[in-house]
Amino acid sequence: MNATSSRRTGRLLLIPNSLDLGCIEDGSAPPDIRDVLPLGVLTAAAGLQHWVAENAKTTRAFLKRVNEVVPLAVPVQAQQIETLPRPAKGGGKGNAQEMGDALLKLLMPAMEGHDIGLISEAGLPAVADPGSALVKAAHQAGIEVVPFSGPTSLLLALAASGLHGQSFAFTGYLPTEAAQRAQRIKDLETASRRLHQTQLAIETPYRNAALWDALVQQLQPTTQLSVACGLTLPGGFVRTATVAHWRQQRLSLPDKVPAVFCWLAA
Repeated sequence: MNATSSRRTGRLLLIPNSLDLGCIEDGSAPPDIRDVLPLGVLTAAAGLQHWVAENAKTTRAFLKRVNEVVPLAVPVQAQQIETLPRPAKGGGKGNAQEMGDALLKLLMPAMEGHDIGLISEAGLPAVADPGSALVKAAHQAGIEVVPFSGPTSLLLALAASGLHGQSFAFTGYLPTEAAQRAQRIKDLETASRRLHQTQLAIETPYRNAALWDALVQQLQPTTQLSVACGLTLPGGFVRTATVAHWRQQRLSLPDKVPAVFCWLAA
């Protein structure tokens, strides 16, 4: 009996995506996918026919790029792509049970012996990404989970910021209401100072400028503030300086390109 036939269930493969889909402002072609994803990832992706994704359309676009390097085992049009369910508002046991049933249904191909690919809109699935719920469900169902190496904007931004990389915290999205956002920034700066911990946050691209301005206004002058914008894209950049510097030299951010914000209190 070979290894394939002895495996009773399929696996959940965490397939990283590039960071550039939908981020090319001038309509030009995205960078060569081989520049950001290892060949092993492309080969694994090409061999799949079952997927769980945030968005089926962008997953098909990803598979077309993969096919240019490694021919797909199943044509794009025949790929089985299911989308992740969104938690119902309000929570509660009924909603939790409904979500659990939906996730288990997505894992049925693995129960039948097929590998499933989990893919995010950008970067590593299940990191700052709703796919983590499916990964948890896979563990509960006894399905093997296999991660693959690929880009994650959070760690790339942290590494390039020059800020403390031994202790850091990802805080997700900050409040959009001005007073709440200001208080949250101050609380995170206090934690950063007390723990000597770099704080990381993201925002919807069209709010990049609003969050940047709030950070520059609310953080202390000696706090180090960094922004990484358009990572792996042509023209992408990382800039780090004190808040005092940013108050004197205004930085403009694009409103269609993702950014990661990092800060470390002195």
